Amino acid sequence: MGLTARIRTRDGWAVSHAVVTVTDMTGAQVLRAEADAEGTVRDPNPLAPGAYTVIVTAVGYAPAASSAIVTASGRADVGTVTLARQGGTELPPPGPWTIDPVHSSVAAVAQHLGISSVHGRFTDFSGTIEIAPDDVTKSRVEAVIRAASIDTGNGMRDTHLRSADFLDVEHFPEITYRSTGVTVAGSDRWTVHGELGLHGVVRPVDLDLAYLGTGADPWGGTRAAFRATTELRRDDFAMNYNQVLQAGIAAVGTTLKVELDIQAVQGDSLPAA
Repeated sequence: MGLTARIRTRDGWAVSHAVVTVTDMTGAQVLRAEADAEGTVRDPNPLAPGAYTVIVTAVGYAPAASSAIVTASGRADVGTVTLARQGGTELPPPGPWTIDPVHSSVAAVAQHLGISSVHGRFTDFSGTIEIAPDDVTKSRVEAVIRAASIDTGNGMRDTHLRSADFLDVEHFPEITYRSTGVTVAGSDRWTVHGELGLHGVVRPVDLDLAYLGTGADPWGGTRAAFRATTELRRDDFAMNYNQVLQAGIAAVGTTLKVELDIQAVQGDSLPAA
């Protein structure tokens, strides 16, 4: 393993959209890597021994730079890099924002066999955010997820999840979320109240939301970053299938932990690629 680093906010949140750039003493770039969903960078390519500068950037945060020494092993563990929000906790400018699915993720984690977790994500989704000009609690969000885009990294399992035992994508092709209100939970924390439509059932679902900051992007636009989490019970949405093993352990857990990492572009549409 060459370079490893963990990118976090001051309150410990992973910065999944961070980019790590490594330059040598002449200023030449020798490595560029993006953080994963856990805010971790793991680049397998060994570096030549010597001194380097490590620069970490992310939309909505002030850049952070540090020095790193690579030994004969070719490894450099930068440790945890803490990024400070750019512009403090000011809210995004009011008006419409469009979720950028290329730089966002919609993920869920379920317990498997009572001892491990299965991680999945939806790869096809869209959404809009409307930041209210005078009272942020009147802001709105709407999102649509194509249920058939579920991806857990296993084709057989994904086919089963699309079947009538779980998502039943043939009859319920879309998962929808529409907010009904917002309440303040901290200087940069919010609770989004809304209604989730899943598997033909609509139920109230709250999102615990953290605002990560706003900043310019390389394409001339303005972006805002958010992270949101919630927990769902499958039986609340009439997904009761399960296989109970001989030991009495359910093959699939009854709850899902949902994690959303969202980048939204200012405006009512995404810029042309």
